[in-house]
Order: sequence, then C-alpha cells, then structure tokens
Amino acid sequence: MPRASAIEGVSQMRFGAMILMCGLALLSACASGDKELVSSGSRYAAPDVALEDYRLGIDDRVRMTVFNQPEVSGEFAVGADGALALPLIGRVPASGKTVSEIAAEAQRLFGDGYLRDPRVGMEVITFRPFFILGEVTQPGPYPYTVGLTALNAIAVAHGFTPRSDRGVIGIRRSGEAEEKIYKVTPELRIYPGDTVRVQERFF
Repeated sequence: MPRASAIEGVSQMRFGAMILMCGLALLSACASGDKELVSSGSRYAAPDVALEDYRLGIDDRVRMTVFNQPEVSGEFAVGADGALALPLIGRVPASGKTVSEIAAEAQRLFGDGYLRDPRVGMEVITFRPFFILGEVTQPGPYPYTVGLTALNAIAVAHGFTPRSDRGVIGIRRSGEAEEKIYKVTPELRIYPGDTVRVQERFF
C-alpha cells in the first residue's frame, strides 16, 4: 500500500506539472495575442531609414530648395490632409511619396506658368514622431532620430516598468492596421510613425 501511494503521489505531481506547463503556454499565447513572433527580417538588418526610399507621412518636415529662387524655398510640414502647402503652387500631395517624387511634381507645377526652368531639390529634415505605449515609465509620442532601436525607444520613455515583459514588444507600422510581435534584440529598429507597445509579463 505505501508503494502504491508513492506511485500515486508521483503521478499527481506529474499531472500537476503538465497542467502548469499548459497554463504557462496559454498565458504566453494570450500575451502575444496568438501572433507569430518575428525575430528576423529588415527591422533587424537595416542600419537606419533609407532616406532615398523613405515615404513621407503626416508631421514629417522637409526643406525645399528652388535654385536661385529663395523667396519660394523653405521648410514645410506634411499637414493632416497628407499634403505640403507650397508657395505659388498650393497644396501638393505628399503622404506615401518620396521626396524625389514630390520634388519632381513641384518642379513640374512651378514650371507650369510660375517659374522659368525651375530646379527643385528636397530633403527630410525632421521625421514624424514614434509612439510608445504599455509598460514603460512615461508612455507617449517622442521625436524620431535616425538609427533608433527598440531599446533606445524604451530608454527615451524612461525604461521598463517592473511589470514589463522585456523579451518581446508589439510594433504597428504607420499606415498598417495590425501590430506584429517582435523579439527584443539590440538590432531591432523603430521607424518614424511606429506605435510600440511593451506588454505586461504574467510571471
């Protein structure tokens, strides 16, 4: 009888351990919303924003230079309607376009009865902010700087809270409906307009 009781006790312990493991797995799935964990790809490889390919969004700020025309050159921000309000030619759609594409369009419009043989150059001078939410000390919007990593972003928000899950974060890119769950590494990059969410850990 004592031997049978001992075997029964071991079986109960194993069963309890299995229940605990299942519970941990369930909580882990809930924490990430059953989303696939991303641990590789462009966010881990790109050193910074590729400026020539960068597509503007609301609150990005550019410097436009119209050669030999200082009165129409200057700095301009992408407005809430996704356009740049430029001298003489008015509002030019900018959201989702590169500065090269916008400069070419502005050059065409300036040449259509406003300026003779205009030459237009444009560059990004200030990127739109990123947002960080969840288990950080001071959540909110923060200015973006080229080369920003996830760990930099968390440091800017004054660090993790004691309840934070420091192994993964959620990131939703500007213009996308859903966030993705990423493994936190020193290489993980944040882009302008990203919404970063630091999750709460369960244990």
